[in-house]
Amino acid sequence: MIIAGLGFRSAAPVASLQAALALALAQTTAKPQALATAHAKARAPQMAALARALDLPVLAVDVAGMITPTQSPQSQRAHATGSVAEAAALIAAGPGARLIGGRVTSADGMATAALAEGPDP
Repeated sequence: MIIAGLGFRSAAPVASLQAALALALAQTTAKPQALATAHAKARAPQMAALARALDLPVLAVDVAGMITPTQSPQSQRAHATGSVAEAAALIAAGPGARLIGGRVTSADGMATAALAEGPDP
């Protein structure tokens, strides 16, 4: 199972999320089965719009305390994890999941994305 984790600022437009996801997907031939983000971001309008456009479910996860390869001080302060995108992808993909490629950031700096591969359900 491939999960696309997304982190984004509250003012990020849908285009920023799309751009970050496109950059992440450019690193692999894998296609996500779901999108994931922190509980606080899961119901954001831009997340809902992206999910509708891609016809993918949104998984809301608790990212607090998850140790990630990326260590963003801003993310650590706001969400208690170094990267919402990496943490969400790894948690939603399940035990034993691994990141595919690195975390990427949209050109405007408003959104990040990471892909994780976990065992099939």
